[in-house]
Amino acid sequence: MKPFAESCQQNRDPILEVLRIELAGKSRLLEIGSGTGQHAVYFAEHLPHLTWRTSDQAVHHEGIRAWIEASGLSNVLPPLTLDVTMEPWPVESAEAVFSANTAHIMSWPMVEAFVSGVGRILARGGLFLLYGPFSYRGVHTS
Repeated sequence: MKPFAESCQQNRDPILEVLRIELAGKSRLLEIGSGTGQHAVYFAEHLPHLTWRTSDQAVHHEGIRAWIEASGLSNVLPPLTLDVTMEPWPVESAEAVFSANTAHIMSWPMVEAFVSGVGRILARGGLFLLYGPFSYRGVHTS
């Protein structure tokens, strides 16, 4: 059975609107914290020019694989085992990095490792696209 996150259903279309614009010239993306796998499959279906590399901790791989297999898409790759605190990361470089609903559930040292790791692998001119329940001066921006 595929895992399901209601939040993915709620936020995927607004996120896709931004991804369509920002990723127009990119061909390879690493998703950090693929979770259920829903976002990866949905975005890869709507962005067929992009190869979407999933990643997460091993405990989530079965669910991610279930979504990928059910989709039949060839532009979504199986998950890599990635814990943001590990070194080295299992990816040497990426044109773009996407992550949704991850940073707010990490400890501050994990967030620092996360951003540092993205900085190490992101190609010159690459994009780091981070979505989450953020607020600035008490105003939510998601």
